[in-house]
Amino acid sequence: MNGKQLKNSILQWAIQGKLVPQDPNDEPASVLLEKIRTEKARLVKEGKIKKDKNESFIFRGDDNSYYEKFLATGEVKCIDEEIPFEIPQGWEWCRLSLLIYPPKYGTSKKSVPSGLLPVLRMGNIQDGEIVFDKLVYSNDLDDNKKLLLQYGDLLFNRTNSAELVGKTAIFRGQRNAIFAGYLILLRPIFINSEYLNLLLNTPYARDYCNEVKTIGVQQCNINAEKISNLLIPVPNLHETVAIVEKVKNIALPIIKYGEFYQKLKHLNRELPIIIRKSILQEAIQGKLVPQIAEEGTARELLEQIKTEKEKLVREGKLKKSALTDSVIFRGDDNKYYEQVGKKCLDITEQIPFETPKNWVWTRLSHIANIYTGNSISETEKKSKFTDVIGRYYIGTKDVDFNNRIIYDNGIAIPKQYEPDFRLAPNNSILMCIEGGSAGRKIAILNQDVCFGNKLCCFSPFVGIGKYMYYYLQSPSFFELFNLNKTGIIGGVSIAKVKEILIPLPPIKEQQRIVAQIEKLFEQLR
Repeated sequence: MNGKQLKNSILQWAIQGKLVPQDPNDEPASVLLEKIRTEKARLVKEGKIKKDKNESFIFRGDDNSYYEKFLATGEVKCIDEEIPFEIPQGWEWCRLSLLIYPPKYGTSKKSVPSGLLPVLRMGNIQDGEIVFDKLVYSNDLDDNKKLLLQYGDLLFNRTNSAELVGKTAIFRGQRNAIFAGYLILLRPIFINSEYLNLLLNTPYARDYCNEVKTIGVQQCNINAEKISNLLIPVPNLHETVAIVEKVKNIALPIIKYGEFYQKLKHLNRELPIIIRKSILQEAIQGKLVPQIAEEGTARELLEQIKTEKEKLVREGKLKKSALTDSVIFRGDDNKYYEQVGKKCLDITEQIPFETPKNWVWTRLSHIANIYTGNSISETEKKSKFTDVIGRYYIGTKDVDFNNRIIYDNGIAIPKQYEPDFRLAPNNSILMCIEGGSAGRKIAILNQDVCFGNKLCCFSPFVGIGKYMYYYLQSPSFFELFNLNKTGIIGGVSIAKVKEILIPLPPIKEQQRIVAQIEKLFEQLR
């Protein structure tokens, strides 16, 4: 149960007489209702209000059923089906119309940015209270007099979305104000306005509003007649005060509970992500699986990669420049060096953490063919590549944040246009390197595709794609990637991507690492 649900439950208990004990010595609510009727009769006689033609009296018959007698006509009808719940002995049911002055609609005149009095609107009603934010004003002297709010007045939101129509708040006299036409003034007579406010914010009242609202094209509406017809469970005055005080006393714990609940929800959402990141970080530091000497070394793997690259160069599938690799090693002085041709550079500060002895540090470009795709103009996309038969074309939007790719997106490259596009082969990795999702959208392919220029393809040599795929999702890589971001929209050039360091285990250890990662990830689902 979240904070809102708990609050709703407490409010519901309150209006059902379950929150505070009843005192048999208190005068019954019927006495309070009779006082209200007497007061309204006086106001009618003095011409201050109009007589309510629908005034009624609700009572329980000898047969234990509830009846409503309409005073103007004398008509009596059974209303058992309308009674939503049982109330304690000494409480009474009545229509809201009995407890308030005739409802009043707010001003329909146009408000101004500044003026004499603020005009409260729908947005100023928040969680049963009036919030003086984003105010507009009225300079109309007639409206400012007729619609001036009094302490304890209730404002009912008669027009709004289906979820928000019926919002109610109490005016506490913070400053003089009037109200707009989308609000209805409900001014209580003798009844505790705090009690009436909490009642109108209960699930019971909200359900009633949902039942009686009329649905328009864009907004819903509840007129004054409909809200006035709401059945109200009425305690005596002493108990209404006790109920209000009880709700106030537990309001702060409810708020605190709500805050803790939201934090717990956030933690539950974030914890699997945090654990995933931790697993990946442990994996790329050689801490997830043990090292086995018989599996060889990463240095031997680099030699295999070199041999594979030479083969691809001879076949014309790779440029000769791809053979220009550097060698990273640890010197006798325990520092890290990179041999590039005849130059030997100290790169100790670039190494983020220690790795097992049989691992090596290398550049991404040394172990994978890395390149970006091709852009397509909107005109070309519509005229040549929409709803046609061909190879799938993957853009940034087609890679989601859950490492999935939407292949059938309506865009494809027909065979005659394929020579104009770069191909990302099956089992290679696509990663966004430009914009808000740079470094965050990563997925591994299950088929050959053409792809966009904001995506980078990592096509690893010698079957090390899965390990690289998980490395590209690790906290260490993300940090290195972000360090290389430039530009207003944020992106990393392909040259910079190629130079990012990767800790490389032997091929068999990579396979064990990948298997362990996927096992642990499965347990997190």
